[in-house]
Amino acid sequence: MSALTRNEAQLRAQLLDVQHYAVTLDLTGDDDETFDSTTVVRFTARTAADTFIELKPVELRSATLDGNPLDPATLADDRLPLTGLTEGPHELHLDTRMRYSRTGEGLHRFTDPADGQTYVYSQMFMDDVQRVFPAFDQPDLKAVFEFTVAAPAHWTVLANGITTRTADAPDGSGAGIWQSAPTPLISTYLAAVAAGPWHSIRTEHAGLPFGIHCRQSLAPHMDVDAEEILSVTKACFDRYQEKFTEPYPFDSYDQAFVPEFNAGAMENPGLVTFRDEFIFRSAVTDTERQSRAMVIAHEMAHMWFGDLVTLAWFDDIWLNESFAEYMGYQTLTEATRFTDTWTDFGVTRKPWGYDADQRPSTHPVAPTPDDVPDTASALLNFDGISYAKGASALRQLVAWLGEKDFLAGINTHFARHKFANASLADFIDSLAAHTERDVRAWADIWLRTTGIDTLTPRVEESEGRPDTAAGWTLAVDRRGSRPHHIAVGVYDRDPADDRFLELRELLDLDVPSDEIISVTGARPALLVLNDVDLTYAKIRLDETSLETVLRSISGIPDALTRAVVWNALRDMVRDGELDPHAYLNTASAHLPEEDDLAIVQGVLGFARTQVAVRYLAPEQQPGALATLTTIARDLLRRTEDGSEPGMRLTAVRTLVDSATQPDTIAAWLTDDTVPGGPALDPELRWRILGRLAVLGAVGESEIDAALTADTSATGQEGAARCRAALPTPEAKAAAWDRLFHDDSLSNYLFSATAQGFWQPEQAELLTPYVTRYYPEAVALGARRGPAIGEAAGRWAFPAYAIDESNLQAGHTCLQNPDILPLLRRKLVDQLDDLARALKVRSRTKN
Repeated sequence: MSALTRNEAQLRAQLLDVQHYAVTLDLTGDDDETFDSTTVVRFTARTAADTFIELKPVELRSATLDGNPLDPATLADDRLPLTGLTEGPHELHLDTRMRYSRTGEGLHRFTDPADGQTYVYSQMFMDDVQRVFPAFDQPDLKAVFEFTVAAPAHWTVLANGITTRTADAPDGSGAGIWQSAPTPLISTYLAAVAAGPWHSIRTEHAGLPFGIHCRQSLAPHMDVDAEEILSVTKACFDRYQEKFTEPYPFDSYDQAFVPEFNAGAMENPGLVTFRDEFIFRSAVTDTERQSRAMVIAHEMAHMWFGDLVTLAWFDDIWLNESFAEYMGYQTLTEATRFTDTWTDFGVTRKPWGYDADQRPSTHPVAPTPDDVPDTASALLNFDGISYAKGASALRQLVAWLGEKDFLAGINTHFARHKFANASLADFIDSLAAHTERDVRAWADIWLRTTGIDTLTPRVEESEGRPDTAAGWTLAVDRRGSRPHHIAVGVYDRDPADDRFLELRELLDLDVPSDEIISVTGARPALLVLNDVDLTYAKIRLDETSLETVLRSISGIPDALTRAVVWNALRDMVRDGELDPHAYLNTASAHLPEEDDLAIVQGVLGFARTQVAVRYLAPEQQPGALATLTTIARDLLRRTEDGSEPGMRLTAVRTLVDSATQPDTIAAWLTDDTVPGGPALDPELRWRILGRLAVLGAVGESEIDAALTADTSATGQEGAARCRAALPTPEAKAAAWDRLFHDDSLSNYLFSATAQGFWQPEQAELLTPYVTRYYPEAVALGARRGPAIGEAAGRWAFPAYAIDESNLQAGHTCLQNPDILPLLRRKLVDQLDDLARALKVRSRTKN
């Protein structure tokens, strides 16, 4: 397999103008492993030259160029040479047999265990279009796409354009022939098709057909949430139409919730695909509903930034993702009932960016073209930097420029480059046309550099004299290089109840600055740099403020400010500046009083997955889990009146995940309810069974019984997770064999098995597998490709073996030149997190 280099792409873009793809897919065959794909490509060569087209077939049956046969045997490294091209128009015909995917790459095929129905959908991103049909596969060779699809009689076919069943198959089988309307000019990675017996809800909005689709077994669950999904979709659509002067550029808007999807969603024009976990079959919190709504808003923003105007090369992937991330949160806040989205962003997304930016694998938000020499390296940049840091940078840019000038620049960008490609330089030129500020200098320092700044307050008190009042001064020290426009929150204790704080004032401040702010009056109880969270930086607290926070964080009046402060404590733990026990004690004291669900979920998540089982030594972990259990019980008592179902559900999940003894949660499973609610739904049953499996309180028979009761795809995944979690040598050996030696596991079943395998409570049993992991993961990635390689690095890594021998084995593995690039990136990140955990442990007092 040969990755496309940037130089090759530039040369081919200079040579070719690609006009049209007519793709015919036959999905009616009895073979559930392969499908037929026939493609006609019309293109023009600007000069006589040689080039190639990419494809990854099981078999290339035939190829003709302008009616002349090409030798299929010349296909090598996924490239078919096109030699001796003459200047002018050409037509290329290719007849291929392609392989269905089970890993979410190319054309993924899924048979629902709940009812036996089969579905297929495409994921064409980054070389994967070549698994479905041949293409000149680079983003700056845009073309018109039309699909003709033969599908079983009871199936519906969806595509980028409106689809119509035009005929029955001529073989008399009853299969249908579906035709999609031609698209405008779009990039190869954005072409999309999805086929199956979809459950569909269709409507019309703003003169366009809208639809939402899922598999039949999820129909009752989608019906319950259809009004919410569609109302969010319509509200965001209307708001974007108000913000953007370019109208929505496609002929329809379908959203398909598809099985075993690797990402959260994909911005295919007119046919957005989402992971179908967003069709909730069990109870969820309102924060999780907000997350679904944000993904809807994010993907819709891509219709303009990414689809209408597309990157020229993958060094500018951040332009797609950072813009959609920023616009998704902002538009959701403006247009829907989810008005506190930036708090959730601060708690859940920014730490993703902060963590990524402190690892050896960090990169600029906007890497240079030389940093992304080929498509294999481009895959490495889909991370917290391209999404969360980039969105944070844009939020800081809006605060600096003003939203009016920012949107004016965006609309100029759309007008200049619609249905074409653009770069960072083009984007900056469009913004610069509407402001006198030096946007280019801002971009250089914010987007072309790596790392995260740290802002620390210096507060000094001054005593009053007969002619002057007492007061205090504030200066801000910056470790880093970026300018920041921030607010500083000044808080006093509430005189009626000193557990609570009152906002005295918000100070606007530019950092760096030689200015020392002088304020009369008493020194405040709390100073919060970056209050309202407009910039991207770690903040520190002065000694008085830290003491106030540890005592009174739940008394800070605004949730977004509390999120900023909780992030400061989180960063201090990770940097070894705050004892993990102090973080747990603060959570224990204040989460039972916290009313923002995003904060509760974010703090409990960090405390459970990092503090309790990674940053504390094994002998300290039971005590940490007991603290989390106490927090959960306090929240359960608080929510007994049923007024906060999301908070109660969060408490139940935490109590299950933190249980060190099986009795209580086993009784819940037996009784099929938690006293006082909720009743157990499938998600909670599998969660409890999984924890009981870890604790050795259930076995194969209980897992089999649960699977009999829930034969769904998520039931299959739950059973795989539980079986891998059982604390017996036989169960671990069987799970390991499924992970690393059975290549039939789908991407989701692989991840579920890996999630169950490593458990900190089972360290002695798992020790022999730690050193086995590295060579076997490398071999697995080489065999099964990027999606499984990435999953092996993310989920199958021995993250709970916090010791020097694991760290050394990992670094030795990195010397292997044959590691799949995506797996190498995951290992680099995992090993850096492992080293950080070791350092934190070494500083933690017993």
